[in-house]
Amino acid sequence: MLKALPIGTSTFRKIIEREQLYVDKTRDIYELITGGDVYFLSRPRRFGKSLLLSTLKEIFEGHRELFAGLWIYKSAYQWEKYPVLRIDFSQLKVRTAAELESGLGRYLRRLARQHQLELETGAYYEQFADLIQQLAEKGKVVVLIDEYDKPLVDNLQNVAEARRIREVLRGFYTVLKGMDEYLRFVLLTGVSKFSKVGVFSGLNNLKDITLDNRFATMLGVTQDEINKYLLEHVRAFAENEGWTELELLAQMKIWYDGFSFSKKCARVYNPFSLLLLLDMQDFRNYWFESGTPTFLIKLIREQEYDIQLMEDLVVDELAFSSYEIGHLNVIPLLFQTGYLTIQSYDPAARLYKLYYPNYEVENAFSRYLLNSFVTGEPGLAGGYLWRLAEALRARDWEKFFAVLRIFLADIPYDIQLPREKYYQTIFYLLFKLIGLQIGAEVRTNRGRIDAVVETADGIFIFEFKLDASPAVALAQIRARGYAEQYSLRDAIYLIGVEFGVLERNVVAWQVEQLYAETPDGDPACATML
Repeated sequence: MLKALPIGTSTFRKIIEREQLYVDKTRDIYELITGGDVYFLSRPRRFGKSLLLSTLKEIFEGHRELFAGLWIYKSAYQWEKYPVLRIDFSQLKVRTAAELESGLGRYLRRLARQHQLELETGAYYEQFADLIQQLAEKGKVVVLIDEYDKPLVDNLQNVAEARRIREVLRGFYTVLKGMDEYLRFVLLTGVSKFSKVGVFSGLNNLKDITLDNRFATMLGVTQDEINKYLLEHVRAFAENEGWTELELLAQMKIWYDGFSFSKKCARVYNPFSLLLLLDMQDFRNYWFESGTPTFLIKLIREQEYDIQLMEDLVVDELAFSSYEIGHLNVIPLLFQTGYLTIQSYDPAARLYKLYYPNYEVENAFSRYLLNSFVTGEPGLAGGYLWRLAEALRARDWEKFFAVLRIFLADIPYDIQLPREKYYQTIFYLLFKLIGLQIGAEVRTNRGRIDAVVETADGIFIFEFKLDASPAVALAQIRARGYAEQYSLRDAIYLIGVEFGVLERNVVAWQVEQLYAETPDGDPACATML
């Protein structure tokens, strides 16, 4: 009989007592709790941070019986009992620093009552110190903090208030600096990585293990762990769909694998999507749809970030650095939130290549971004994309540009035009979602091509112009020899597109096909208007 999957459960005790499936991470946890005292760990949402803290709580409270059959049960761990403070900032819904202060006070008093303690009156940071000192009478204290950054992240769009909230959090976390003699272990987790000066001022002994090779797979599920713990679920899914086990595993890898948090590039599956896939037996954008990146999309548009750079993004370690409120950088945010991950690392150059972790993230992020540029009914987009692809394959240019005009007709008027770059971005997203290989601003020795689309049987070179005729665009393609590097291909199409500033859409287009070279070495051509 298949073990039940822990869907929606992040409490270790519940998983064990209900005899649900648990992927054993206790060897990594053992290395963590025996190797240091004060840690910080950043991971994307829905990645198992809360379950990790729940597991640590049971270990430090000495509940060895819950771990029967797991690695740590037979390890050298001594199972000493410690008082544990688990603080979950997701329970504090605040919009102001004042609300955070009062909310922290109530939260700490509730924690004290759970431990049969009563706190002295005072500010929130004084009560935090008082709680730790009183608990320490029973033994050194373990502090586990979940979503340390949530009050900040929820209010980043109000910069002034976010800075005041940061000061409250700084006052709270600074308490830990003076409590070292009372503490056995501290772990703070969250999604974002704010400057130590900004939030963790004074915590000089805080060890950031976010990119630590030793803990790269402590959260998430590896391929080996799927083979060890989830293979029966995979087989049941494959049988229901009429697939082979290998076929299903290959699709799972494409859709949900690929997250990497270290130089060694050890890959893990997103556990949220993986478990829901095996439960629902349907490939969907589970992780993405559980929390759409509205703030990130807005930031990309406000900063006019060129998303086409994400096709070949090579960065140094500064790209993973913390950021400051009011000076948000797109790349660290995309990495920390899980929309980009480490694809490879060059130790000689000390450079990282970043990319989307998998198909779910790449496809869903591109669709969501496209919808932010082009309004309209999101549910219809898939049909339009299919028609666009069919028209291109059939070389039906009338249909192709008719469908393209439908997309562009929904450009919201709050987007400031005119700029060729805007249309180029939409074009890039459309072809990316169709599944065709597209290069945007492809470099040649004589300039940059606006867009090149490659299919198995053709090359399509696009040049975009604002209020300039398609003939001008084609003349530029020819004059700069953009097609020369593709001369060995059987079919090359040069496509000039005019966008009207007032019309905010395609107003004219012209296609020219290059055939095989003629005997005198020049390509023959035919023009299709």
